[in-house]
Amino acid sequence: MRTRIYNARILTMEAGREIFRGEVQIEDGQISCVKPYEGEENGTDVNKGIWDQEINAEGNLIMPGFKDAHTHSPMTFLRSYADDMKLQEWLFDKVFPAEAKLTEDDIYWLTKLAVMEYLTSGITSSFDMYKLKHETARASQEMGFRMVLCGDINDFGGTAQDVENDYLKYNKDRDSLISYRMGFHAEYTTSRELMEKLAETADKYQAPVCVHCSETKKEVEECRERSGMTPVAYMDSLGLFRHGGVLFHGVHMDETDFDIMKERGIYVVTNPASNLKLASGIAPVKRYLDLGIPVAIGTDGPASNNCLDMFREMFLVTGLQKVYCDDPEAVPAADVLKMAVTNGAYAMGLTDCDSIAPGKKADLIMLDLTQPNMQPLHNIEKNIVYSASKQNVKMTMVNGKVLYQDGIFHIGDTKEKIYENANRIAERILGV
Repeated sequence: MRTRIYNARILTMEAGREIFRGEVQIEDGQISCVKPYEGEENGTDVNKGIWDQEINAEGNLIMPGFKDAHTHSPMTFLRSYADDMKLQEWLFDKVFPAEAKLTEDDIYWLTKLAVMEYLTSGITSSFDMYKLKHETARASQEMGFRMVLCGDINDFGGTAQDVENDYLKYNKDRDSLISYRMGFHAEYTTSRELMEKLAETADKYQAPVCVHCSETKKEVEECRERSGMTPVAYMDSLGLFRHGGVLFHGVHMDETDFDIMKERGIYVVTNPASNLKLASGIAPVKRYLDLGIPVAIGTDGPASNNCLDMFREMFLVTGLQKVYCDDPEAVPAADVLKMAVTNGAYAMGLTDCDSIAPGKKADLIMLDLTQPNMQPLHNIEKNIVYSASKQNVKMTMVNGKVLYQDGIFHIGDTKEKIYENANRIAERILGV
């Protein structure tokens, strides 16, 4: 399949490269050429007629898709079910009991609903932590969506051997839409013995480890009581971060934590909407950036957010830091875009999805610049972070295939079928 997107404004996300008028050429899901748009000669497009598919961007913006670097896709059935609660009560009294009733078929349909929402938000890949991964993988693969699965073992289920098996299973095909990163749920749900076994597994493959970490003050205080250390320091003492890692949330940190993260090359994924809604706190994003600790952005799951919207997350990242630091210059728009695209790709291991350049995967989005919220075009990057919303997502392409365009999904199933199944599941489990 050979596709050409032309007459576009292009934001490649390559360092130092400005937005320019150009075209992107794609072959078999991979970008083959990025160049200035040559226009027409004698009224005829100079490159017309040699493509399986041609898309006239009509001056709209083409950029790499957003990476949702932390989420729990099948939790769509819990959207607006258990709100206005403290994290521990929400998790143990509402979420865990409901999740215990999920079947494999449930995971399959609920993932499909989440993927639809990702596509409308310009998200081309997500970092998903959930159980029954084979069903999440099956749903994503069928829809053509790129999904990075994350280990979620804890004392309630899963072993280090399960993590190793999944690591080998989902990473064996380099060209697959599905890949895997080692991980576990959290320090407070996982025994020392299990964490040590996972550290040994990570050592075996020199793999980074991903985990929920320091989301609430209570979590940090209780870890100090158990171990005499913060969660970051305690997990590091067990050898979990010898090969790097990813911390989801990272809200309540101390100086030792920052030092460990910098030394180990650990990424942090901030989830501002979820942390606000659960009153967990505001992550010190500016401090991370000042120290050279890379930050990515995630929505968290649709039970705690409650939507999978990267535009809202981007605005909250910068807006909260400006207030938190009492500094309107804190975390500017360009930094936020880098978090949402490039840093997210690296945190997820998707090094070939970070920019628009030859050899990279064709995971692209088109943003409609003709909507009133994007005019005038003084600064398109700032417009994306401060002004844009889902209404501006005109097209979402994954691996060279258009999955969403002008409000229409191209994902195999109809939206009505997916909605019907998701509501059936919610009614059966929750009685609503």
